[in-house]
Amino acid sequence: MFSVFNIWGTFNNTLFYLSFIVSLAGLCGNALLLWHLGLHIKKGPFNIYLLHLAAADFLFLSCQVGFSIAEMVGHGNTLHFPIIFLWFAVGLWLLAAFNTDCCLTYLLPSCCSPICRRRPRYTSLVLCLLIWALTMPAVLLPANACGLLHNRMSLLLCFKYHWLSIVWLGVLVSIACVAAKVILVCGKCCSLQPPSKFCKVAQCSGILLLSCRLPLVVYWSLRSAVKLLLPFFLPLAILLACIDSSAKPLLYYMKGRQLGKREPLRVTLNRALGESSQLSLRGLSLPMSRV
Repeated sequence: MFSVFNIWGTFNNTLFYLSFIVSLAGLCGNALLLWHLGLHIKKGPFNIYLLHLAAADFLFLSCQVGFSIAEMVGHGNTLHFPIIFLWFAVGLWLLAAFNTDCCLTYLLPSCCSPICRRRPRYTSLVLCLLIWALTMPAVLLPANACGLLHNRMSLLLCFKYHWLSIVWLGVLVSIACVAAKVILVCGKCCSLQPPSKFCKVAQCSGILLLSCRLPLVVYWSLRSAVKLLLPFFLPLAILLACIDSSAKPLLYYMKGRQLGKREPLRVTLNRALGESSQLSLRGLSLPMSRV
């Protein structure tokens, strides 16, 4: 019996330190990404989403690192999970908005393209600011009612807010995954126009969401049962979420680099996330020779 507990303890400690190492690496990557996206790359509708997503990932990873250090020195805090889940939820909402915008722009370029006059100029920025503002009460109200922020718990309010948050998270995950899937299917089967580089980023983010972000959503939704039956599930879900938040800068770098060339990071990221050349071609579904 004691050997079983030792095995689980070793497994949980391994997940804890892996999450810490991945978070440190991702923190550096997202800091560089914020620096280049914020100061060196011209802002467009799509890389505004990615700028705010990098900020949410940076906050998630920095809080994870801070709470991990506190736990290492013997000052564990019950606020760990609700605080990191707050920034995680912001990133989830931003992913859903980014994937949906990419999907609509790809399917309806004449109506939803960033160069189309029917689209309000600051749509992406206003939507990102609304996401930051609305996610806080959407996470903190159920966390407070269910006793995650303090020891007192209101059973009726907890049940009410918790189920609302489950529905809200389910809708976000569904929207992000369906939008990425639609881009993938239409790009292969139904369209003469190849997907843009931002559509390809949306496809990859949908895959990462299903494999790395979904476990933490499941834990938030069913935490009482999961905590009782699978005590190792939370450390594993946090590790996967840290991998997702840390992988995006590497994903952008791999999409922007050219084989056989050594280029500055700024050039590579500008090729992957810059919108100047992309917007000039947006909306053309036929080659110029056919027009």
